[in-house]
Amino acid sequence: MRSFALLPIVLAAATSLNALAQDKVLNIYSARHYQTDEAMYENFTKTTGIKINRVDADDAGIVARLKAEGSASPADVILLVDAARMASADKDGLFLPIKSAKLDAAIPANLRADATKDGVTWTGFSTRARVIVYDPLRVKAADVATYEQLADPKLKGLLCTRSGSHPYNLSLFSTVVERLGDAKGEAWLKGLVDNMARAPKGGDTDQIKAVASGECGVAISNTYYIARLVKSSKADEKEVMEKVKVVFPNQGTTGTHVNIAGAAVAKHAKNKDNAIAFMEYLASPYAQDYFANGNNEFAAAKGVKIENAALKAIGGDNFKAEQIPLGVVAKNMVKVQQMLDRVGFK
Repeated sequence: MRSFALLPIVLAAATSLNALAQDKVLNIYSARHYQTDEAMYENFTKTTGIKINRVDADDAGIVARLKAEGSASPADVILLVDAARMASADKDGLFLPIKSAKLDAAIPANLRADATKDGVTWTGFSTRARVIVYDPLRVKAADVATYEQLADPKLKGLLCTRSGSHPYNLSLFSTVVERLGDAKGEAWLKGLVDNMARAPKGGDTDQIKAVASGECGVAISNTYYIARLVKSSKADEKEVMEKVKVVFPNQGTTGTHVNIAGAAVAKHAKNKDNAIAFMEYLASPYAQDYFANGNNEFAAAKGVKIENAALKAIGGDNFKAEQIPLGVVAKNMVKVQQMLDRVGFK
């Protein structure tokens, strides 16, 4: 009889131990695919004892999977690239607001979603600047010193860009519209369309190469694409960088637009405490080095400076960054997309 009496206690103890074992797990859905991140994950596990299970996919694939899985999703942490993508997933209700004094202290408020009474839904952990690339034989640096000048008629037939609806451009355009106001912002977008050398196509690297080839005179690119070309050992890519120059726009005014690679706790996270611990870990100097340098980006945490020779070579070691909260991307995204449709920005 005594053995039967002890059975519930034994079962309870086993259940408790099983729960503790489950507590040592973190499930990450990641749109980041950089080898340097592996050491960052390994160090987290070594430090905390929390095992990381990871699913790698592109941003769209991760969002689709989260929607399909619903409340049954095992995801605890979501890693996505670009504020527009973070804002879109947030709008779809895929993130859980969290409160963390450590994150509040480490990451500038403008690099996170707008805080609410429930907390913050997503946080940036590395940044990249959206800069202007130009052909010095056709364009003067003084004529492309600001984003606003990209709509100046003197650049007619010279501008190349990827799709206006791509998250990288959508984030930039959302912040420019926030600064200029709706009417002037839409007029600026129309000016970009009027100045295009060809219809938008390709990615940022394609725009840089188009400037080097003479197809365009001016283009917009994220800094990490340029850094990759700077680091390249390929002769043709080295030649590309010999033919173009880079401007960090708006240094005399509002600063250069910066975007983020970031993270969020999944709406239905089963290991919420572990997820928050991982988010806080990403803000540490150790993780910042891996998280940012893995893709030639800048650190997001206050007081952390990443040494990257390629970024330094293009002026990325000392530039004024725009301080507009990236939360405005969420607020302006739909409105800006409608503007793009009206002005014919494909």
